[in-house]
Amino acid sequence: MRSDQIVMFKDRRTRAKYPQPLRRVSFLDTEQRRRLVFMTNDLVLPTLSVAQLYRCRWQIELLFKWIKQHLRIKHFFGTSANAVKTQLWVAISVYVLVAIIRKELQIDRSRAEILQILSITLLEQTPLFTVLANESPLPEPSPDPNQLMLFDF
Repeated sequence: MRSDQIVMFKDRRTRAKYPQPLRRVSFLDTEQRRRLVFMTNDLVLPTLSVAQLYRCRWQIELLFKWIKQHLRIKHFFGTSANAVKTQLWVAISVYVLVAIIRKELQIDRSRAEILQILSITLLEQTPLFTVLANESPLPEPSPDPNQLMLFDF
């Protein structure tokens, strides 16, 4: 800990929006070798507790950043807490399953590419390794090269 101060906003417009005093806690993080400054309206907690709370909050922010980068959830299908939790658990489960598939089958494709292939071949009864192999099957040549095939009978 470096300092623990009670402060007020100077600008009259800002002070009109938030007239209560704030607490400015300056903390030296010895692990990262940097000084962190926190602003809080909690004037009661011990200084070290304020720094620890913000450190825990930062871990939560990093979790949400990871979710945004890796799970690619565009929107939630429900707004209740249960709907959001269910969608997050399904997305995390799919992420882990794809990681297991990549490792076990030693596939050299990206996660996004695997998800795209699986979404296309979801209802086919083809083994995963065959679907995800790097070699794409060549189409059979048609008997007449000038004739296009509309249906594959």
